[in-house]
Amino acid sequence: MENKSNVTEFILHGLTQDKTVAKVFFSLFLVFYATIILGNLLIIITIRTSEQLNSPMYFFLSYLSFVDISYSTVTAPKLIYDLLVQKKTISFVGCITQVFMGHFFGCTEIFLLTVMAYDRCIAICKPLHYTNIVNKHVCDRLVAASWVGGFVHSVVQTLLAIQLPFCGPNDIDHYFCDVHPLLKLACTDTYIIGVIVAANSGVISLSCFVVLVVSYAVILASLRTRSSEGRLKALYTCTSHITVVVLFFGPCIFIYMRPSTTFPADKMVSVFYTVITPMLNPLIYTLRNEEVKNAMKKLWSRKV
Repeated sequence: MENKSNVTEFILHGLTQDKTVAKVFFSLFLVFYATIILGNLLIIITIRTSEQLNSPMYFFLSYLSFVDISYSTVTAPKLIYDLLVQKKTISFVGCITQVFMGHFFGCTEIFLLTVMAYDRCIAICKPLHYTNIVNKHVCDRLVAASWVGGFVHSVVQTLLAIQLPFCGPNDIDHYFCDVHPLLKLACTDTYIIGVIVAANSGVISLSCFVVLVVSYAVILASLRTRSSEGRLKALYTCTSHITVVVLFFGPCIFIYMRPSTTFPADKMVSVFYTVITPMLNPLIYTLRNEEVKNAMKKLWSRKV
């Protein structure tokens, strides 16, 4: 990892400079992060130990929970720690590592959510052929493709960030390292790199979102021929996934589908896809899913 500048560390501004607000945020985000870890671990353990939750939907959900834990861990511990200290610094290597890991897990989650939409589309539109189309071999390939896609995307973003020269100042008006804030600090013309960043991150977010919208449009069209009971059951199953998609993709598209500029609202918007969505995923998928709740009750009674 070559640093083409005289900057060895960056100073993060964090979420707030107000000490009183920082203490409130510390307690709040500590609870949020604990909820992310415990909630998603509970889902993973429940799915892995339950004989009833063996469908592809839960297979994908267990990986989504793992990615949520990993993704939030890239930024949340540093955010929580920085809320208690006066000087918030991160080394150049640590900053680039955060860029790589953040985009790796974030993009993997985008692909996993798209795969889950495909799974629901096949399950509802072609129920008789579902087990043949979405079999174990296909599930493994789809998950592997999500990881590979996230890795390739992250490598591109990281290579763009590494070769930037930084001459100072080294203040990042954010609570974690990302490509857009680094482009703002680079002492060179970053227009071309900014276009590549927008194309890489923005196009992935937007194209996957379009695929998701088309998938649910096909699902809604197919439900017209179903009974009212069948429509309600299918819509109930999909509502949880749609909620997660809106909460995750909305902020991502806002941040990355634009040139290399930063806005004051970026920090709060970023909180949604780095902390809020990973925290809400376990609640959304369990509170609206009787199978998962029953499996958790059986797991708990077995432990007791």
